[in-house]
Amino acid sequence: MNIESRPPLRPFHLAFPVHDLDAARTFYGDLIGCEEGRSDSHWIDFNLYGHQLVAHLDQTYTALPMVNPVDGEQVPVPHFGVVLTMAEWQALADRLSAAGIRFVIPPTIRFEGQVGEQATMFFQDPSGNALEFKAFASDDRLFAKE
Repeated sequence: MNIESRPPLRPFHLAFPVHDLDAARTFYGDLIGCEEGRSDSHWIDFNLYGHQLVAHLDQTYTALPMVNPVDGEQVPVPHFGVVLTMAEWQALADRLSAAGIRFVIPPTIRFEGQVGEQATMFFQDPSGNALEFKAFASDDRLFAKE
């Protein structure tokens, strides 16, 4: 099934561990700009660009660092994020830079001049979870092979 024949995308749901809910609330809510949904003493729902992101408290959680080489960079695995428009990506990159976020891989263009050319950046939340936000000049290049 190609992307043109698929029905409109539905929101994804991702539940992940964090070691501090207050730090997650500040990071995802205040810095990334996610609206907070339902919450409890052990979890928080966030609206991540229309997707349901749920931070679950595990005070003993430690992210295990692992990387894979991609286009000359050491990409953290696992990671999650969203494909944004170029304008949204730039606004987020500017906001994170202004806040002094330490990037794992700073905002850059990967695969420059190739079919998969994309703007990308990697950083970690306070619990060490790796995030990647990316953008393409045209969304039809997301899965393009040639």
